[in-house]
Amino acid sequence: MRDTDASAAVGRLERSVDATLRVIAAACTERQAPPVSAARRRLAEAYGASRLRKRLERERRGA
Repeated sequence: MRDTDASAAVGRLERSVDATLRVIAAACTERQAPPVSAARRRLAEAYGASRLRKRLERERRGA
């Protein structure tokens, strides 16, 4: 009986790991897709511009 329980547990674990790896692979593929990549680049540019603007404002106030 213990062998069957252990085998069943191993089977469930393997299926769980397999499902998790499929989700990770899908997420990686999605992140590399051109529209997502372009959107991430645009957000990074906007964030960088916003940080620069705020830094310049702080420097102006301090000067």
